[in-house]
Amino acid sequence: MQTPVLTQIEKRIGFVTLNRPDKRNALNPEMIEELAKTFSEFERNGEVKVVVVRAEGKAFCAGADLAYLERLQQNSLEENLEDSHRLKALFSQIYEFPKPVIAQVQGHALAGGCGLVTVCDFAFAVPEAKFGYTEAKIGFVPALVSVFLAEQLSQARATELLLSAEVISAAKALGLGLVTEVVAYEALQESVREFAMRLVEGNSSFSMQETKRLLRSLGKKAREEALNLAADANAKTRSHADCVKGVAAFLSKTKPDW
Repeated sequence: MQTPVLTQIEKRIGFVTLNRPDKRNALNPEMIEELAKTFSEFERNGEVKVVVVRAEGKAFCAGADLAYLERLQQNSLEENLEDSHRLKALFSQIYEFPKPVIAQVQGHALAGGCGLVTVCDFAFAVPEAKFGYTEAKIGFVPALVSVFLAEQLSQARATELLLSAEVISAAKALGLGLVTEVVAYEALQESVREFAMRLVEGNSSFSMQETKRLLRSLGKKAREEALNLAADANAKTRSHADCVKGVAAFLSKTKPDW
């Protein structure tokens, strides 16, 4: 069985590699579990000072595995609530991770995959990469990411991106502040390594950890309350008629009649 997440530590950089290239690195329960486990291990490991999230294949992450999402529509509300809260826990874990996290985006990051980029501290992307919170196109609600996106950018920008479900270029993502830097494909890996090494060699671990802790403490209570509401909304959405129709249309490569 293919390992959904690969890990490596080199010169105090912990590399987390999404490894479902045949599925465009779509998130499923096994990948979510492995990501959470890896981040917990890297948090405890004193040799890891900076973390880089990257991916195999052409896509960075296509979001939720829609075949899996279709199965979730058969689950009970309690089962979907449990599953939704696991994704909430992963996004929160990365967002509040005490060490800098860099997304190395070599391809498209859509829906939950764009959410994964959102909760990282930095994002380097190739010009060809596309970004988008496309959930509305399949009758789903981008509930969890809405909380992080509104905090990272603004509620106005979050509203624009989430309601339009527009797929945007790396250049536009850079202008919005979703991406730190746009780098040519052939230079992406080296650019990320150089940036990570600047953090490793030039910055205090304690200072970066405390700075991030202070930043994430701002509005923390309200954020946690909003995320719990969002996780509940995420779970309830899965059995709605629009979501059932949208997922079925996507899987059959047809356009839903909204």
